[in-house]
Amino acid sequence: MVPLYSSLGDRTRSCLLKNILYVHIFVCMCVYIISVCTGLNARKPPAPKQRVRFLLGPMEGSEEKELTLTATSVPSLVNHPLVCGPAFTHLKVGMGHRLDVRASGVLVLGVGHGCRLLTDMYNAHLTKDYTVRGLLGKATDDFCEDGRLVEKTTYDHVTREKLDRILAMIQGSHQKALVMYSNLDLKTQEAYEMAVRGLIRPLNKSPMLITGIRCLHFAPPEFLLEVQCMHETQKELRKLVHEIGLELKTTAVCSQVRRTRDGFFTLDSALLRTQWDLHNIQDAIRAAAPQVASELEKSLGPQLDTKELPSREWSWESQGPSSTLVPERGAGH
Repeated sequence: MVPLYSSLGDRTRSCLLKNILYVHIFVCMCVYIISVCTGLNARKPPAPKQRVRFLLGPMEGSEEKELTLTATSVPSLVNHPLVCGPAFTHLKVGMGHRLDVRASGVLVLGVGHGCRLLTDMYNAHLTKDYTVRGLLGKATDDFCEDGRLVEKTTYDHVTREKLDRILAMIQGSHQKALVMYSNLDLKTQEAYEMAVRGLIRPLNKSPMLITGIRCLHFAPPEFLLEVQCMHETQKELRKLVHEIGLELKTTAVCSQVRRTRDGFFTLDSALLRTQWDLHNIQDAIRAAAPQVASELEKSLGPQLDTKELPSREWSWESQGPSSTLVPERGAGH
């Protein structure tokens, strides 16, 4: 598919990539929903409710075989799967900060009432961690390694010290921007305490803000960066690699973007695609609930309704069969 995209115009190519992103998101959520619903429906169904019916039968002790109506308790089959079908066919699922088709890593999904917490996560302006791999010596039209080649350059003059100097300048400029978008007076005690706790956040939507960036590995032409940021898109991170190359008097493309942390969710707590089943998902929700409550309460304070958070006693029965299969659009990137 890449050669096909390379032969198309920029506008058509952008539309196709956008459509692929939406299809990728939809397929991902559908697989998740099907996995959960299959697990729910595979469980042993609850005992059917009993109802009283008057059945016609012979009267006890009668030699003439007289018939009479007798009150009898029989199971109600109204909710039986063979009558009304599977109990769980739809599930309300929302997506947090998105990952495009060329990125990998932590992707947060909300299930049932947990979808409301995605908005709280967005309002908390939590940072995210990425590992970004770059390649010196060439430039492409979309900042990706497999994009249409625009330019080739030399990189023999690039050293680790020069790269670290550029990264320090980028981090410093973004930290100043973070203070500006937070509208805080740094001379106040409140601002000092927030800075010590690492809670300085922009009040509203802002451009991409980098709170930390460093080089993890440098072996020209390859280098690996660790980036802590907020309000970003993966395309902006690829463009960042391109701009770093220009600052180093050469060019660079991005070969990999991987999200290692989204707020308080890390790779250690993430489920692989092969682990998307009812048991693992339910265990992950129960394990994450206390941390979600703690971190959101620390970031949002009284604005957060902690009653919406699932507890360790949370169960799928509390959600009930959903009547809607419309995946919620995630709040934010």
